[in-house]
Amino acid sequence: MKIRNILIAIIMLCTSNGLFAQNAPKTEKAIIKISINCDHCKMCETCGKLFQSELYSVKGLKRFDLNESEKTLTVYYSPKKTNLETIRTAISKLGYDADDVKAEPESYQKLDGCCKKKS
Repeated sequence: MKIRNILIAIIMLCTSNGLFAQNAPKTEKAIIKISINCDHCKMCETCGKLFQSELYSVKGLKRFDLNESEKTLTVYYSPKKTNLETIRTAISKLGYDADDVKAEPESYQKLDGCCKKKS
């Protein structure tokens, strides 16, 4: 009888842990407004590679899709490992505005001329 009660308790604990784990979202999606000023940044030799190398270095960022015509970056990330503020800061370090986070001036100056805002 005692062994049976212990087995039932173990089964209940294992089942409840599995239920709680399934409720937590593993990946979240967010759309960030960015200040891209050209229509080919995704394929650009400098900007495209910069996005690939730098953004994927953000721990927890799973994937991103750059939409140059709408000037948005859709990000898919693990909320347990990162947050939107960290991702926005990483984008600003590339030289682009990210929502309300302004681009770092030094990084902006390093962008190709076609990627800078036209006066």
